[in-house]
Parts: sequence; C-alpha cells; structure tokens
Amino acid sequence: MSTNLLGFDLDALAAFCERLGEKRFRATQLYRWIHQRGATDFAQMTDLAKSLRDKLSGCAHIQALPVVSTQRSADGTVKWLFDVGDGNLIESVFIPETDRGTLCVSSQAGCAVGCRFCSTGHQGFSRNLDTAEILAQLWFAEHTLRRELGRSERVITNVVMMGMGEPLQNYAQLVPALKVMLDDHAYGLSRRRVTVSTSGVVPMMDRLSQDCPVALAVSLHAPNDPLRDHLVPLNRKYPIDELLDACTRYQEFAPRDFITFEYCMLDGVNDQPEHARELIALMKRHGAQGLQAKFNLIPFNPFEASGLKRSPQPQVQAFAALLMEAGLVTTVRKTRGDDIDAACGQLAGDVKDRTGVQERIASQRLGMLGQIPVVSVPAGQV
Repeated sequence: MSTNLLGFDLDALAAFCERLGEKRFRATQLYRWIHQRGATDFAQMTDLAKSLRDKLSGCAHIQALPVVSTQRSADGTVKWLFDVGDGNLIESVFIPETDRGTLCVSSQAGCAVGCRFCSTGHQGFSRNLDTAEILAQLWFAEHTLRRELGRSERVITNVVMMGMGEPLQNYAQLVPALKVMLDDHAYGLSRRRVTVSTSGVVPMMDRLSQDCPVALAVSLHAPNDPLRDHLVPLNRKYPIDELLDACTRYQEFAPRDFITFEYCMLDGVNDQPEHARELIALMKRHGAQGLQAKFNLIPFNPFEASGLKRSPQPQVQAFAALLMEAGLVTTVRKTRGDDIDAACGQLAGDVKDRTGVQERIASQRLGMLGQIPVVSVPAGQV
C-alpha cells in the first residue's frame, strides 16, 4: 500500500525512511524536496541515491487534494474548493495583503460546534481531516502561487487554522501538521505567524500549550454565558470564566504576549453599549489575573438560515470606541472575499448529508475545464 508522504512530520518521515534501511539525513533531504520545492516525482530528487528513489517509487507518493474549483475575489482573495472524497468538499482561502500573505486552512469537513452565525457549522459535520489533508492545502497553495507568480521565495507568510471545522476537535491530526508548518526544513513559519482558532475546547487548549504553542485566537462573541450559550453551544460545556482561565494559562507559553478574541458583530444581539461594558468588566476581572487581550471585531457575513443581520458600521465603531477607551486593544476586521463566499463564517463547502452533493461535485469538476490559472498579489512579512 502506497503512503502519502504529505502526512508525515520530520520525525515520522525519518522513521519511515529507517524502515527502508535509510539514515535520518535522507529523510531531511526528502522533506525539503516535498515542502520547500514542491516536488512530486521522486526521480526529480537528484541528491537522493537512486536505490532510495526506486524504493520510494514502490511504496510512497506525494499527492495533493483534487481541486474542484478556484475562485478569485475582486480584492485578490483566492478560494480553492478541494474534494476529500465520499461527497465531502473543503475550502481554503488565500488573503494577500501588502505586508503578508495569509492562508486560511480547514481542519474538518464541516463542523460539529454549530455556532449560530457560522455558515460552515450550519451545514453539519462529516469527518476530521487527516494530517496529509490539512498540509495538502498549504502545500498546494504555496507551490501553485509560486508557479503563477514566478517566484522561488515563500509566498504564504502566515497560516490561520480558521477554515472549516474546530481544529482542537481534531487534535491528533492537527499537531503534526503544525509542526511541519513550523519546521525550518519545510515551511519555516514562526510560531507567531501560525494561529489556531478555537471556539473554546479547554482541555485541548491546555494540551496545545505544551505540545505546540502557536498563536491562539478564541471565538468569544458574547460577554456572558446565557448569550454565548445561544451563539456558541460549546459554551454550555466550557463556560466563559473557565475558557478565560484557560487563556490565561495558555498565555504563559504563547509566542505572543496576548490572546486574540474574535467577536462577530450581530445587529441587536451582541453589539449594544451594555454588551461592550459587560465585556470590559469581564476582561478587567481576568486581566487582574494576568490575561492580556486583543479584540478583533468581525463584520457578520449573512446567510439566510441564520436569521441574523450584520451590525451597522456606526454601531461597530461605537462598540470599538468603548473598548478602546477602556484600554482594550481593538481592531475592526476588514471583510475580504465576501463576493466569493470566502469571508469569515462563510466557508461551507459541501458535507456528506447534503442533497445532491455528488451531482454538484461532478458539475463543478466539469466547470474546471479551461479555467484560467490563479494569479494573486504576493505578500511580504508581517
């Protein structure tokens, strides 16, 4: 049975090579070919012994996910739809900016958390992605963009695990993928430039702080438990105070000196002055215990089934002003890619239980014929 080498971090690849009778340095060479150069043909790997190349050809492969469609927004955002089998599709989004290039990566096909304002969660959950499927999104995007832009240096400077799914509910497959992203022999991203976004899986937050402490973003969206219970059902298991205590513990090991809190602005639901004041009081109480917070206010991207509306911009600005006056670092996220349903909360893809999914996959594949290659604006460092 052939093994997809995209699913191995360096230690696992070294163990694989050892089983073939090879030393660890051969695994490092192979690792660089795969991730730094984007090679898929073992015959191209000329600094590997021919005997090893022959062994690899018989038992291994390097395979990305089938691309169902590619869409480019007017603002340069690119969304890829990938087929992960059994009628399941996932999405990845590249967001170019003047100082960075960010890839939003999916960790699951669908999502089981079911946040009320999230299109992905509304579609339901199908399955976890394996490590190879997580990394294949980065591998494909990085090397596709390099070819299209005629560049040899890195295009993707930041990765955010904010695509489809709750990353910490797929912990065993997530951590090896993060280690590959960070490895200097692969993508060489710093811990500050790799962010895991979670709705608050407290035990796994504690584990991540020990196993692979990257930047952390927490989907908060409410200043009290009754409202957050309604918006983020996971809060019923891990309420706000318990979640913020976990954030304080994580901060000790985090590569940044703050935790980012995502707050989706919902008209008349969580965007009133009293919500801001309650949020300020909450953060002051936990700030006294050492928690440092940065707030990211996110415009809601409406979808029909939610029954929710986007907060008017003046209301968002007034909310932000109250937080900033209280000394909380606050930014208002600019919506990107909403014309191709690539903005925050819009990644839905197709999950297994959706009616007619196989027919739609077939039609989307046919639509790829003759597709114009993606060209996107390159980005630098943060």
